[in-house]
Amino acid sequence: MRKLRRPVALGVLLEGKTGLYTITKQLQECVWLAIAQNKETVVVKSTRHFCLQNEMDVLLRFQRRSPYFRTLLDEIEDPPGPPALILRHLEDNLLRASNSKRLSRLEVKYVARRVLEALALLHEDGFVHTVKSYARNGDPIGTPIFRSPEAQLQIRWGTETDIWSFDAMLISLMYGEGFHIFKPGVSADDDDYELQILMKHHRCFGPFPASYEEIADQDRIAALILTSAREIRQEDKEFVLKIMKLDPRDRPTARALLEDGWFCQP
Repeated sequence: MRKLRRPVALGVLLEGKTGLYTITKQLQECVWLAIAQNKETVVVKSTRHFCLQNEMDVLLRFQRRSPYFRTLLDEIEDPPGPPALILRHLEDNLLRASNSKRLSRLEVKYVARRVLEALALLHEDGFVHTVKSYARNGDPIGTPIFRSPEAQLQIRWGTETDIWSFDAMLISLMYGEGFHIFKPGVSADDDDYELQILMKHHRCFGPFPASYEEIADQDRIAALILTSAREIRQEDKEFVLKIMKLDPRDRPTARALLEDGWFCQP
């Protein structure tokens, strides 16, 4: 197949520093699947947005220091056009997989430790999970149901917001089956969607617990502090509650959480 000197598109052959890649499928606006020379599937990300360069810089800085970052395999040199990165392809994401089969407690801890180790490395080097200027300006970032209250309110935030998002993810993994503690009862395009999430933050972890009517309603999310031991173990609930603090200054660091006795429990 001849090389086409045009932006990334289906069927285009891309030449990187270490290999050749043929685009086979578009996943999102700037994300494609491709087949490498060795027949392995890879991910191609291509855009002129500065975030792509930032992603490459972060991966190059950290991937040799920890195995818990997605591997940057190559950088496209030809055809000329928007910058393009070649990333390791993963068949599925763990959150979606846990929706069909709930993880065991040991599996949840395995994941939690590795996420915290990656976050600790980022945080100790002064990185948060997005561009620093966004944090200074209080710009909204991330999927709303995993977003911290301070990020939701668009006030200044830092590494503590990663800790909140980690805990929201952890709760979802503990429960499985598509459970999201802050998922509101309205659609994502509803004007009150993000306000409803903030209200859930307050009900679940603020000074006022959820009402018993909401706890009994299977179509809504019950506050974690009122869940029974049958839903998740008391030790797991206590670990989660150490993290879910509405004031970010009260949240433990990733490094402190790695030293928590919860990881030593069977």
